[in-house]
Amino acid sequence: MNDASASPTLEAPPSSGALQKKFLLLVAFAVATHVSLVFLFGTKKEIAPLPATNVPQLQLAEAGDELLELDNPALFALPNARDFSAAVWQKNPAVPLPSFRYHEEPRWLPLASENLGAAFAQFLQTNRFGNFTPDLKPAPQFAELLPVADDALPQRTTLEISGALAQRKLLSAPALPVLPLNDVPAPSTVQVLVNPAGHVASAVLLPPQNVAEAAGRAAAGDTNAVAIALGLRFAPAPQPAFGEIIFHWHTTPLTTTNSP
Repeated sequence: MNDASASPTLEAPPSSGALQKKFLLLVAFAVATHVSLVFLFGTKKEIAPLPATNVPQLQLAEAGDELLELDNPALFALPNARDFSAAVWQKNPAVPLPSFRYHEEPRWLPLASENLGAAFAQFLQTNRFGNFTPDLKPAPQFAELLPVADDALPQRTTLEISGALAQRKLLSAPALPVLPLNDVPAPSTVQVLVNPAGHVASAVLLPPQNVAEAAGRAAAGDTNAVAIALGLRFAPAPQPAFGEIIFHWHTTPLTTTNSP
C-alpha cells in the first residue's frame, strides 16, 4: 500500500471571517428570538403614578389669621375682634327712633291766680333792704388855698452834711452869714475831703443839677460856701472821708431909696 493512501486526509482550519459571520448570525438570531418572545408573551398596561405622601405644602396666611395674632404682644392688653367682649362692642345696640306723631290734644295745667307773686312777696319779707339814694352827681370839692406864712422861710442860714462825712462829728459850729439879697437863692453844695486829722484838705463847689437851680444860685453864696467849708474842723478818724456840705442861705431884703 502506498503511504499516501494509508494516512488520513487532513482538512484546512476555517478562516476568521467565517467565524465572525457565524457569531453575528447567532447574535441576530438571539435578538429576534427575544423580541418575538416579548411580543408573544408581553401585555400592554397603563402606567399608574405612585401617590405622593408627606409632601410639604405652602399656604398663604391672611392678615387676620390666628397664628399671626400670637406674635402680637398686645393681644391680651388691647381689645380684640375675637375676644369674649367683641360681641358687645362690635354691635351697636338697636335704639328705637322716637315717634314725632303726637295725636293727643294739649292739656293745659290750671293756673292759680291767688299764688301769683307769692314767692316774691315772701322774699321781700325775709330780706329787708336799706334805703339808698344814688349819688349820681356828687357835689364838687374845692381845694382850699392856705396862705404861706413868713415862718415857713428859713430864719437863719443852716448847713447839712451828707455822705461818709456825716458819721464824723463837727468840732466847732461856724458862724454862717446872712446874705443881703431880695430873693432866696438856691442851696450851695460843696464836696469836701477831710484828712484823718479832721482838717478839710479839699473843697470843690458842685455845679447846679438843673436850669432852675442854676438860675437861682447866687455868686456870694457859692463863694462863702467854699470859704466856710475850708475852715471846718471834724473829729479825727483813722482814714480820710468824702462828703457834701449843703448850705441853705437866709437872706435879708435890700433897702433902697430913690435919689432926690
